[in-house]
Amino acid sequence: MTYQGWALIALFVGLLLALAKPMGLWLFALYEGRRTPLHRILGPVENGFYRLAGIDPSAEQGWRRYALHLLLFNLALLLFTYAVLRLQDVLPLNPRGLAALGPDGAMNTAISFTTNTNWQWYSGEVALSNLSQMLGLAIHNFLSAATGIAVAFALFRGFARREAATVGNVWADITRITLYLLLPIAFVYAVYLIASGVPQTLAASVDAVTLEGAKQTIALGPVASQEAIKMLGTNGGGFFNANSAHPFENPGALTNLVQMLSIFAIGVGLTWTFGKAVGNTRQGWAILVAMLVLFVAGVSITYWQEAAGNPILHGLGISGGNMEGKELRFGIAASALFAVVTTAASCGAVNAMHDSFTPLGGLIPLFNMQLGEVVVGGVGAGIYGFLLFALLAVFVAGLMVGRTPEYVGKKIEACEVKLAVLAIAVLPLAILGLTALSAVNAAGLAGPLNKGPHGFSEILYAFTSAAGNNGSAFAGLTAGTPWYNALLGIAMWLGRFFVIVPVLAIAGNLAAKKYTPATAGSFPTTGALWIGLLVGIILIVGGLTFLPSLVLGPVADHVAMLRGDLF
Repeated sequence: MTYQGWALIALFVGLLLALAKPMGLWLFALYEGRRTPLHRILGPVENGFYRLAGIDPSAEQGWRRYALHLLLFNLALLLFTYAVLRLQDVLPLNPRGLAALGPDGAMNTAISFTTNTNWQWYSGEVALSNLSQMLGLAIHNFLSAATGIAVAFALFRGFARREAATVGNVWADITRITLYLLLPIAFVYAVYLIASGVPQTLAASVDAVTLEGAKQTIALGPVASQEAIKMLGTNGGGFFNANSAHPFENPGALTNLVQMLSIFAIGVGLTWTFGKAVGNTRQGWAILVAMLVLFVAGVSITYWQEAAGNPILHGLGISGGNMEGKELRFGIAASALFAVVTTAASCGAVNAMHDSFTPLGGLIPLFNMQLGEVVVGGVGAGIYGFLLFALLAVFVAGLMVGRTPEYVGKKIEACEVKLAVLAIAVLPLAILGLTALSAVNAAGLAGPLNKGPHGFSEILYAFTSAAGNNGSAFAGLTAGTPWYNALLGIAMWLGRFFVIVPVLAIAGNLAAKKYTPATAGSFPTTGALWIGLLVGIILIVGGLTFLPSLVLGPVADHVAMLRGDLF
């Protein structure tokens, strides 16, 4: 470990704290439906969409109608993307003449991008045309991100409103988030990436001559526009197979820092927005501090393990940290930081191969996803996932003080607790159930490239990434098979929409409740004790649920490494 490495981590955290309020203010304006400076330019576009679609943005919806419209909208997008991928060979903007994807592969990819997972079993530059990349996939990078933020807005309204029957209008929320937040930032971001050397072209490739005189064909395409929303919307799907380790996606140290910040920017802003929505910004800061406590702990462990290196290699006379699978232009600190950022959020972009991390270095990204990616988390999904744990924490606190639990002025009763437990239970059921099935089935066991505990970690990581809607991979699993395409698709759908529906039900229940003012017997939810309780509940729930599987995978792998055992 070096001072420069720790300085990078400290700089990153400091910049995040500086971004929280400005981003939160912009999000709060959209949450309230207020005009922004961009309305002068984009307002006619928004109103034109409403007229074309026959939508009244002022007509609010109850949680059931909000959820139904959201599900139907995403189902329509899934079917559209499936059709584009299946017809790729006859559609335009296919300069390399690529074949269409097979039924199972196309369905897996359509589910993946609809659910904001962006799991990729294929190499983008050799499997997808420019049209498939732009129309089939990039549309989801905007709309799946907007879906997550819209659900967060609905939940905020549930906490903020008093005896209300509605939680907003899903069409207005998604439209405003896309038009006034995601599109403008992604446009400026893409211009910055182009200036930094990221390609933006419809050309298929360019031929280059290497220093040795050999000819090399280098794939090109509309990369910058994909990269910008991929990071901002915590999507993570790479234009190239090497993802953010590819110099055309991530040219250098500055773009690497900007990409990490953009992954977390909206997530940290939403914590401030929540505090503002419920009338107490200290509530939002308390959530952000709890998130950063977990984040800094994870980064510290990963950086420590990767800097320590592999004792087996040290015994062979190869000293130093673990640089296997990492880019020299980033080094250990930036690679460890990126790995924790991308798995703390539901992004999944990678600038190093997690399969090549040390066992405990790879455990932290895996555990981040198993916690539900609530350590800042994906856009919208992170904050509403974190608030599920907050409901459990305040329920435990209520038992401790012997009264009905309350949170930001709302009594938390049996219905809300049951719905929160239901939503939280979806991930372990999908992850552990489908991992166990694959670990005892011949089709599942054909996937891992490694034997022993590391091979088990590859299977566990895949289903954790899919159910957590992350999309990153350990890179050692052959997943483009009917078995994994089908089961990972199921995991992605469960992990997205079987969480969203209970969250919207909670929003509807809370909106209908009266405001309950705090009293001397209320448990405070802004101080250090509350932050400690939040962190403890998250770790206990995650630890008790996933510890056995982690022992079988990365922990056993670490013990084997210390003993010098190879598989």
